[in-house]
Amino acid sequence: MKIQFFLVPFLLLCNSLKAAVDTVSFYVGLEKAAAHVFEIKMTVPMETPNAILDLGIPAWTPGYYQVLDFGKQVSDFRATDDKGRALQWQKTTQNSWRVAVDSAATVHVYYKIKADKSFVANPYMDTSRAFIRPTGVFMYLIGKLENPVIVSIAENKFWPHIATGLPRLSENSLLADNFDVLYDSPMLLGTLKELPSFRVGGKEHRFLGYGMKDFDGAALMRDLKSIVQIVTAIFDDIPYEDYTFIGLGEGNGGIEQLNSTAIAFTGEGMDERSSRLRTLSFIAHEYFHHYNVKRIRPLELGPFDYSGVNRTDGLWLSEGLTVYYEGILLSRSGLITSEEFWYKWEQIIANYEMNPGRKKQSLAESSLCTWEDGPFGRRGETISYYEKGPIIGMLLDMTIRSATSNMKSLDDVMCALYKVYYKEKQRGVTSKEVQLLCEEIAGVKLDEIFSYLYNTNDIDYPKYFSKIGVCFERSVGSDGSIKVNLRPIEDNTVVQQKIWKSLSGRTM
Repeated sequence: MKIQFFLVPFLLLCNSLKAAVDTVSFYVGLEKAAAHVFEIKMTVPMETPNAILDLGIPAWTPGYYQVLDFGKQVSDFRATDDKGRALQWQKTTQNSWRVAVDSAATVHVYYKIKADKSFVANPYMDTSRAFIRPTGVFMYLIGKLENPVIVSIAENKFWPHIATGLPRLSENSLLADNFDVLYDSPMLLGTLKELPSFRVGGKEHRFLGYGMKDFDGAALMRDLKSIVQIVTAIFDDIPYEDYTFIGLGEGNGGIEQLNSTAIAFTGEGMDERSSRLRTLSFIAHEYFHHYNVKRIRPLELGPFDYSGVNRTDGLWLSEGLTVYYEGILLSRSGLITSEEFWYKWEQIIANYEMNPGRKKQSLAESSLCTWEDGPFGRRGETISYYEKGPIIGMLLDMTIRSATSNMKSLDDVMCALYKVYYKEKQRGVTSKEVQLLCEEIAGVKLDEIFSYLYNTNDIDYPKYFSKIGVCFERSVGSDGSIKVNLRPIEDNTVVQQKIWKSLSGRTM
């Protein structure tokens, strides 16, 4: 199937590039694919004569809150002026370099990147494909992240396709408005399969992948279209010109970007319902992120500091509430039944309750300590914001719906966060500001729910589920396992019945 490319209007690009005399250019060499090595040439126009050029490569990648120290993969660094004369340089830290420019108008920097770890957060290349995770490949100008960037990729007759969210200057040349956009735009090179695209709100959505098995791709795209329609309806806006799902082949994990997501995906198991639903839930999670974390974000997550950790206590919002919406999106799309929705919630609560770490670490601490503990924590000793975060989302949604007779919900909170903090104030949000907004929409105080962010107290589940006419039952087996059962109370009110049904997405 022919790969469709998004092409930027030529005249518009010419005008913008003429004005952008500070454009940084990269050339990516692919000749050492068998050795898992990218060969990079970076060209930097110098605005100030006799200057020092400070370069860095990120220590981490946004969306994966772990120190990766990409500088360890850099070798054979050297620099020349525009006449090819060698310039002196020194490595100043694990991830930074300083070049003595010596009056050069242009500096050319050459280095190699070892890319032998096939993982969604790392760059990788072998003789079958190349995945460019930009944070692990491209150096940045320290203090000048706003400079526009052009990436030119060497032609490879065996790899005819490039999947990315970046616009193209030509078949193998890509444009990023600045380094933040570049770092948010991975690229997959190879012989890629494309599934039938779809449009929502006039915007094209594509799915391109490496190593995809034979499965009903059209059916998958119909399901994804339904999910995209549900999400965009919540926010009443589509903040991109096109969107690309990038399937990386075998592996684990996925990372969201501004107008794309890179996920481990082959299509295997798509003909089996449970496997299909896990995949759809996974993709829905990553897609929801392009609103919740790429736009709505904790205050500390932007502007990014690529040199080290960006610590925040707000990943309950970014990750926890995104997990909460996984089931909501699948249910509203008609992909799971109401019974499956509530059974999943019984499992989520039971899994959290069986973790002794819930009495040792708060939800806010799990976010702050993720750089050391990992995204899923150390079970028994810590918790994960993926565990407790969605429970907070459920408590908020139930309480808002109950307090407003189901006229308002967490959807209204997410939409307001998007419009107020992303579009109007153009900044991140604090947990206190989230609380105030939730209280404004609910019309009631929510101190107890938000206290669960900072303490390790037992959650009063019966109190909150009773608000929507649901009986919460918890039992402990002889082996210590915990079982949770959620069922409607027989004499619940009409409003409570409506909330019960609409929470699982069946009646809105």
